[in-house]
Amino acid sequence: MKKLKTTIEVRCYSEEEARDFIEDFRKKSQEEGYTVGANGYTYKTKKSKGEIVSEGWLCKCIAIYNEFWEEGE
Repeated sequence: MKKLKTTIEVRCYSEEEARDFIEDFRKKSQEEGYTVGANGYTYKTKKSKGEIVSEGWLCKCIAIYNEFWEEGE
């Protein structure tokens, strides 16, 4: 068995924090042996009676460790 990919989702409390998380994820890719498959963030709000009561940024990153087929298969 071999790990193919991992999806990481985190909640960030600011857009800057989300951008920093993605940048760190990209920098760690060479050290930790994965390639970046996709990454991004989405602004989310929670409303009550039409008023925003909470907000956050959903940050999603995909780390690809191996392909399904190895070279030569």
